[in-house]
Amino acid sequence: MANNLPEVDVVVVGLGGAGGVAVLPLARAGLNVLGLEAGTWMNPTQDYKADEVHNNVRALVTTGSKVGNEIPTVRNAPSETAVQQARHPMMNAVGGTTIHYHAQSWRLNPWDFQVRSATIERYGDGYLPEGSTVEDWPVSYAEMEPYYDHVEYEVGVSGVAGNIQGQINPEGNIFEGPRQRGYPMPPLRSCDFLDHMLEAGKETGFHPYRGPAAINSQPYDGRPGCVYHGYCDRGGCHVRAKNSTDVSTIPKALATGNLVVRDNANVRRIEVDNTGKVTGVTYSRDGEEFFQPARAVLLGCYTYENIRTLLLSRSSFYPNGLGNNRGQVGQHYFGHWDIQGGTLVTALFPFDINIWYGAIAQGVMVDDWADDNFDHSGLGFIGGASLHVYTEKHPIGAAGMGTFGKVERRWGSDWKAFIKENAGRTQTAYIQTNTFPYTHTWADLDPTVRDPYGDPVLRITNGPKRNEPMAAAHAADRMEEWFRKAGASDIVNTGGGRGPGLSTHAHGGTRMGTNPDTNVCDPWGFSFEAKNLGILGGSVMGTAGARNPTQTIQALAWRTAEHLVEAWDDITA
Repeated sequence: MANNLPEVDVVVVGLGGAGGVAVLPLARAGLNVLGLEAGTWMNPTQDYKADEVHNNVRALVTTGSKVGNEIPTVRNAPSETAVQQARHPMMNAVGGTTIHYHAQSWRLNPWDFQVRSATIERYGDGYLPEGSTVEDWPVSYAEMEPYYDHVEYEVGVSGVAGNIQGQINPEGNIFEGPRQRGYPMPPLRSCDFLDHMLEAGKETGFHPYRGPAAINSQPYDGRPGCVYHGYCDRGGCHVRAKNSTDVSTIPKALATGNLVVRDNANVRRIEVDNTGKVTGVTYSRDGEEFFQPARAVLLGCYTYENIRTLLLSRSSFYPNGLGNNRGQVGQHYFGHWDIQGGTLVTALFPFDINIWYGAIAQGVMVDDWADDNFDHSGLGFIGGASLHVYTEKHPIGAAGMGTFGKVERRWGSDWKAFIKENAGRTQTAYIQTNTFPYTHTWADLDPTVRDPYGDPVLRITNGPKRNEPMAAAHAADRMEEWFRKAGASDIVNTGGGRGPGLSTHAHGGTRMGTNPDTNVCDPWGFSFEAKNLGILGGSVMGTAGARNPTQTIQALAWRTAEHLVEAWDDITA
């Protein structure tokens, strides 16, 4: 029997990149907000270490066992038995995956919000990817711009703007949508290699620029600037210069007195009444079960956990899962076709490039071959990929480098000599591809694999795709061109790759849109079927831009929370 707790106005499930932002506008509006997080607080001075073994090898920056107990299974066709993956890309902690993400903080391109209509208008209906279920977003870039702005200033983002109210700055991204003002901080510092790649990009005819980062380039909001010690790819920041939500938005919400954080709370079901209205959540904590009533619930977990929670929340009103009476929960799922998909371009230079340590988000970007920034006529695909060269390399990781065919085996004196000479002369580009949903890719519950509570884990079915590997291969060739202009002597180009299994950039499954027959959420991120249930995170996104999704996830979370405040009486009636 669950312990019944006093009712609150809003329960926010998950305090990572999405929920950790949503709590701020809710608390500032005076609502009584409870944040439930499966992990706990991290201590930057004790838990984060500038240690490659601690961060990158053992991956010790994590809390709780929930994430490890519900790793999804993956299969490539319905006829296959899905296999559980080795690890889950999310993290249980106050701050979630923003603790160990790269902190690249992008807006989507305006094209990303209107892929379907813009493609048909420019190339014709037949140019859309076969089998794709892509729809235009129910919100435009112009409508999203104020929320992007909120996030950049509340979280803290460093960068150089390329388009301020229509004024183009070639030092920034000339392809970006117009913004009302620049970033609150200048970009992170450069280095010789990045300067060299930036100039080589210009000589190639590309338009390189310094990428934006949710990392302080100077003191901001009472926290110091980056010390460039590295480990942003797997670890938290011991000086709190990386603006994870546990050090940026959540403390501001707590300061209002209207937010309570309850850690180590494993939410297992969202409960409803006999009319289908959400009444609260049931969660386990320290071996006990609790029912937390609320007038509204915002589900703000990672994409996989959002989908799974809804599918597990069955009732007489929702026999197939909460908000799933039209069978859309888990549909339109897709993972980012990025480096996890094997699309790699690695270059060896005949000189030292000095990329030890630093921060991945310091990098130099090229967007010329992303989105619809180039003419796709006759190419047979839409979208493309961003190209990113960066710093941050560590000795153990460097020792795992390839040998470009110059050494036959990966052991012995010849191999050691090669690594010693070349470990500081090679780097791999970070390539991220526009990715779309398809009829043959979805998420549901695995029929056999279960977590310790006896609940089924999520199962991902990845069908074959033609568009994404073609776009990735095209971008990889452009990256090879850029590396060669920079003086690379040897290059390994894997082309289009194989596509992701699980993804650190998972999207869809609870897509937002205007049609309840093809979407789970309305244009504000609230369930079509349970109007006092809002959904935050990458699961509401309908397309993946050719860049990291975190800032878009956060802007959407701010927008959904603000709408809940403004439409409170209607949503909670």
